[in-house]
Amino acid sequence: MENVKIVENGVQAKMVIEQFINQGYKKEEVYLLAHDKDRTKHLSDTMDINEIGIGEQGVVNSIANVFRSRGDELRSKMEALGLNTLEAEQYEEELDRGRLVVVATKKTSDIY
Repeated sequence: MENVKIVENGVQAKMVIEQFINQGYKKEEVYLLAHDKDRTKHLSDTMDINEIGIGEQGVVNSIANVFRSRGDELRSKMEALGLNTLEAEQYEEELDRGRLVVVATKKTSDIY
């Protein structure tokens, strides 16, 4: 179960993250993506939320991302969070425009 929001900046991202947490998501279930890796890391660290890593993608995809273009890497990460290919492509286009994508997803083990 994913919930995705597109925002323009870090202030809006913080508000959306707080909304997700108020809706019952845990901080470790909320992810922020920016087209620039450094911006993603900085904002994720500042807002104390997860970055998409091996736990979400698996070892093979994590290693493969080293060799992918940034767009391919971002789409792969979004698909690892449960978005389908078309959704990942649409959100990656938003990232290309300088926007941020905030994804909240319930861990499978938490659903059942």
